[in-house]
Amino acid sequence: MNAIAQHALLHSTPLQSGALHIRGLSKAYRIEGQPLPVLESINLDVRPGEFVSIVGASGCGKSTLLRLIVGLEADYDGDILLDGKRIVATSLERGIVFQDHRLFPWMTLSQNIALALKNHPLSAAEKQRLVAEHIALVNLEGFENAYPHQLSGGMAQRAAIARALINKPKVLLLDEPLGALDALTRVRLQHELQRIWVQQRCTVIMVTHDIEEALYLGDRVIVMDAHPGRIKHEIKVDLPHPRDRSSPVLQGYKEQLLEELVGH
Repeated sequence: MNAIAQHALLHSTPLQSGALHIRGLSKAYRIEGQPLPVLESINLDVRPGEFVSIVGASGCGKSTLLRLIVGLEADYDGDILLDGKRIVATSLERGIVFQDHRLFPWMTLSQNIALALKNHPLSAAEKQRLVAEHIALVNLEGFENAYPHQLSGGMAQRAAIARALINKPKVLLLDEPLGALDALTRVRLQHELQRIWVQQRCTVIMVTHDIEEALYLGDRVIVMDAHPGRIKHEIKVDLPHPRDRSSPVLQGYKEQLLEELVGH
């Protein structure tokens, strides 16, 4: 693909893509020669542009599910299809953000984000423009030349989100992206994440232990059970974005979700 075609691909009006279909997904690890089931018979459909939150006890396979969707592991039973194509390896169509930002400490914020464009045959000027555009998207203007140790935890996570989005992925996977932040920063970043998603409208799947976060951001909340990991329940959050945290409807969903997670 030449530079002109690549530019057109990155800046064309996005088609309604990013539909994820998971069918009969099971995954087991081998521990001392014995199979240890981690996921069992997972069936899940995610619509293009949908925000899906996944909650559940530690050890229920939430992060393993994300690793399989992003293509970090190919050894599984069943099918994971993105727009009808089976996922067999990593791809720029799927971006991921982890709990720790994973920025390179010897690179500036701009350099860290630009690294995601390394294999794109774009001109230096085009790459610079895209980096600036995504720094603005996550409200980090003025910190282009700052190093990771000069950024707060929330700023570093925003930089990681910008790096994941710069390739215009069909699906953005978030593995506890705000889990290491203090409560106030976490609330602010939830608002930022919602704003970015509403603006970008890519498909998002987020793993979180915070049920308020799951409900505030998600169109649906998937509840997983453990040993082995399987889908136990699903809650459709029928509220428009942006949402009011104090909404009685949201509180009702919270009580319903708590009941599913910890019982009556």
